[in-house]
Amino acid sequence: MASSLGTLIEWYDFYIFGSLAVVLATKFFPADNPTAAFLSTLATFAAGFVVRPFGALFFGRLGDIIGRKYTFLVTLLIMGFSTFLIGCVPSYETIGFAAPVLVLILRLLQGLALGGEYGGAATYVAEYSQPHRRGYWTSWIQTTATAGLFISLIVILVTKTSLTAEEFDGWGWRIPFWISILMVGVSYVIRRNMKESPLFAKAKKEGKTSTNPLKESFGNKLNFKFVLLALFGAVMGQGVIWYTGQFYAMSFMQKVMNIESAQVDSMMALALFMGTPLFVLFGWLSDKVGRKPIMMIGMLLAILAYRPIYKTMYNSANMQGKEIAKGGLIEKRTGKAHESIPKDSLITFHTEKVFTDGFSLKKDSIVHWSPNGPIMKEGKAEAPVIKEAITVNADTRWLLIFMVFIQVVFVTMVYGPIAAFLVEMFPVRIRYTSMSLPYHIGNGVFGGLLPAVATYLVTSGKASGRADWFLEGLWYPIVVAAVCLVIGTIYLKTKNRNLDMDEV
Repeated sequence: MASSLGTLIEWYDFYIFGSLAVVLATKFFPADNPTAAFLSTLATFAAGFVVRPFGALFFGRLGDIIGRKYTFLVTLLIMGFSTFLIGCVPSYETIGFAAPVLVLILRLLQGLALGGEYGGAATYVAEYSQPHRRGYWTSWIQTTATAGLFISLIVILVTKTSLTAEEFDGWGWRIPFWISILMVGVSYVIRRNMKESPLFAKAKKEGKTSTNPLKESFGNKLNFKFVLLALFGAVMGQGVIWYTGQFYAMSFMQKVMNIESAQVDSMMALALFMGTPLFVLFGWLSDKVGRKPIMMIGMLLAILAYRPIYKTMYNSANMQGKEIAKGGLIEKRTGKAHESIPKDSLITFHTEKVFTDGFSLKKDSIVHWSPNGPIMKEGKAEAPVIKEAITVNADTRWLLIFMVFIQVVFVTMVYGPIAAFLVEMFPVRIRYTSMSLPYHIGNGVFGGLLPAVATYLVTSGKASGRADWFLEGLWYPIVVAAVCLVIGTIYLKTKNRNLDMDEV
């Protein structure tokens, strides 16, 4: 519980940025190009993933020399303070390009901290576990990533409902970042009183710990072969499936389907809540039938199902052919957005349509208005910024929840057993370092780049006029998972023997 709580809080800190990506794009980047601002936010989000392998090397080395407990105490504090400070950074309008630079630096610190956290927590729990129950106990650590995302969505929803839209947009979005400092304080007090891992303590007492974990992990050809096998045969595919089933699903509903963000948050939270117990189920099952069969089947199902799932999701919110309900059309001018130049202003026009099937469509157009009326461009009133959001009806809402839940099932199949799988590949003396690097390359690089790469592919597909442009982003996770599936099926052992490398 102590290990899981601390790791959960670190994931909350790390993912609150992704959960608020749509909002942060308007705060820390120029607002004149919303698509470019959102892609820049996703790139900053991805930067935290890219540096995770470096955190794995740095803190993994400390964990194998000094100990598991003290290392993940340090990572907890770095993560907590970095998250809190992101909530304090002034907006782009206030300090210009210094805003995205500061956020990027803090995001990199978050990535380094997380690179050291996961390997320490998973190793710590595994070294306390009985060999025949290692999959079950480490699966509790596996729940923390999804639980951290779930809690981030809940905190955002509570904050949004407690404030007006103007208050949340103005300063309320900072509250989820500030809350992390309280959560980190509680977790630090709990972790400070934990004892060191018994296997590591025994190895240290007997003088069997490594003096150069990096050299032993990656300079030894046999061990390095296992590092590469772990990355390309399991973790790479697990990483893209994790982020597709959770972050890309959320981004797809918000940016591609244009569903109102609060409704997306509530649907994601419910799907994650229903799916999270399956991490423990598949971790327990991996103790019975082995790690490989469960992980490989999860990858295969995801590869085959992604395109049908996302096509169903997209078509469920299709607005064509819908009939407006009687009295369901409201159009009004909401007033000046702000003064742009003397005697000119930006006027916001709000249109809301309610349809007979319960759907609604809200659209805000900002028009440059002069004393003589709207400024025309090519015969039309210029509207440089358009905000559009769909609210789906109850039937569609439950369909989307189910579609996301299916993706979470794939996530639990590949992610639930992965910690026990990685721990059992490497000996105690270099375990922290050896397991952390492939895990964070697979998740941090291959998985972390998914939102930005997939969004770019969708944008390019739409610009090229492809009929199924909204499915283009799925090629990235499908190809990566397929490569991993082939390598893992051929080279990984068929059944787990529930043994440490030290016991073989």
